[in-house]
Amino acid sequence: MKDSPNMLALSQSLEQCQRHADALNEALDDIRLHVFTPDTMETLSKLDRRLLDQFAYRYTRLQDDMGARLMPAVLRALGEEVAAMPAIDRFARLEQLDYLASADEWNAMRQIRNQFAHDYPDSTQERFERLMAAIGAAKQVVATLEHIAAKLEHRFGK
Repeated sequence: MKDSPNMLALSQSLEQCQRHADALNEALDDIRLHVFTPDTMETLSKLDRRLLDQFAYRYTRLQDDMGARLMPAVLRALGEEVAAMPAIDRFARLEQLDYLASADEWNAMRQIRNQFAHDYPDSTQERFERLMAAIGAAKQVVATLEHIAAKLEHRFGK
């Protein structure tokens, strides 16, 4: 990628997101080795809590950084004016340009992240369901990052 300020910002935000995705994938691999159920959510070991904390941190950071840094950087690198563009409009524009499969799907994944990261239900069943939804959404977020990275590589090369 070229060395213009927009391209440099794009490169840096993409690298940061890829670091989060790598750590998130490691957490997802470790989660696959555990059996989480509504019952086990009640009595998590210290190791399991740390694993779920690592997952939650990387998942929220990846999705936040993609939405706040990477996606605007992609649009700026493509010559789009994003300063006054609300997030929902950025997502819709990225969908039009085939960088996002669906702006609505991205927003749904944001809702899952918000519920998982900010709501603390009393019910272990509900905590379990939110964890499972977050795991599914995290995989989609990583796949979205991979798609964006591939499109950027095709468009701008290295």
